[in-house]
Amino acid sequence: MALRTGLCDLLGIDVPIIQAPIGGASVPELAAAVSNAGGLGMLSVTWREPAALRTLLQETQERTPRTFGGNQVLTFDPAERLEICLDEGVKVVSFFWGDPAPYVDQVHRAGALVMQTVGSAAEARQAADAGVDVIVAQGWEAGGHVLGQVSTMALVPAVVDAAGSVPVVAAGGIADGRGIAAALMLGAAGVWLGTRFLASEEANAHPIVKERVVQRAETDTAFGEIFNVGWENAPHRILRNSTVERWEAAGSPATNRPGAGETVATNADGSPVVRYSDSMPRAGMTGDLEALAYYAGQSTGLIHSIEPAGKIVERLAAEAEAALRGGAKVAG
Repeated sequence: MALRTGLCDLLGIDVPIIQAPIGGASVPELAAAVSNAGGLGMLSVTWREPAALRTLLQETQERTPRTFGGNQVLTFDPAERLEICLDEGVKVVSFFWGDPAPYVDQVHRAGALVMQTVGSAAEARQAADAGVDVIVAQGWEAGGHVLGQVSTMALVPAVVDAAGSVPVVAAGGIADGRGIAAALMLGAAGVWLGTRFLASEEANAHPIVKERVVQRAETDTAFGEIFNVGWENAPHRILRNSTVERWEAAGSPATNRPGAGETVATNADGSPVVRYSDSMPRAGMTGDLEALAYYAGQSTGLIHSIEPAGKIVERLAAEAEAALRGGAKVAG
């Protein structure tokens, strides 16, 4: 039983596994490794300086001849970076946290496809009406910034029903082949995995982040507007740490939070990182890294090793195929 859906034909990939654009942890090495293994690698675009973004896209193209995508958060003006992506020949543009309608025609004229992340069936209908090519249904279990409050199990079939002929990708809480098989049985045409690829050798997360993803259980995350310095009004799921515990002990205040404004770490370029910053620990950072944002989903309880991204894609595809075969036997 081959793990192939119509999404594979649409995107030009071999297996319907997409690496989520995990902020600064998404780098050419990671995106290319996923694409070379037959999935779809993704780069986070929004917070890259324009000149650096062009270089990253070109480096990714040098590492893989396969399709990869770029993700943009629409809370921040995407115009300049979108133009760079299309100019550099990116074939899949992913939008998040905003209305994609003003940009769909521009992307299509450049010969690229549009993906839009949603958190409800109503948002899925709006995205389909706007002409997007793929809809990502993000369940509440997901790590990082989360649009809605509906679990993946309930959200995916509702979005599939609302999307009509537009293929749907399931996101949130998926980290092994069983989850992929379940998503496909719910009507999804593919899956979108962030936390699983955060614990990959190629991800640009600091080693302490990868180690904690492997060590933590599914109960070890928190959700709220906690690490919002740099991106306000954007709820997110993170691993619990000392900053979260201090904030909760103070009553989870929106203002006058304990330790607000303190410099707790330093970027590789020497710039400061304050407590409650939206920055995740990345390679080259120093300081009290434990206190920073560890974006991760409830799938942490399913992740037990740090592996090469290509191996992750291959193993997950094999696990999903086995799970689907098992399900076919149960069905008689």
